[in-house]
Amino acid sequence: MLDKEKMLDYFQTMIRSSTRNPKFMSISTAKVADIMGVQPSDIEQQLNEFVQEGKLVKDKLTVPPYEEIYLLPTSSSQTLI
Repeated sequence: MLDKEKMLDYFQTMIRSSTRNPKFMSISTAKVADIMGVQPSDIEQQLNEFVQEGKLVKDKLTVPPYEEIYLLPTSSSQTLI
């Protein structure tokens, strides 16, 4: 079973440590699942819950590679590349 608070802290730390401005992160569910010892679908489900709860913001880059990215709610109003 995933520790929801630990997972949120992990994702928030990843985003905060990003060198991009605004701070955002493309999260590989497979890599995170491997680190946490769970299935990628569990990570994806948890990310979706955090987005629905407003704890993370999901967006998509408007330039290549057009990846889905995650931001902290306070930085979501900034313009993305």
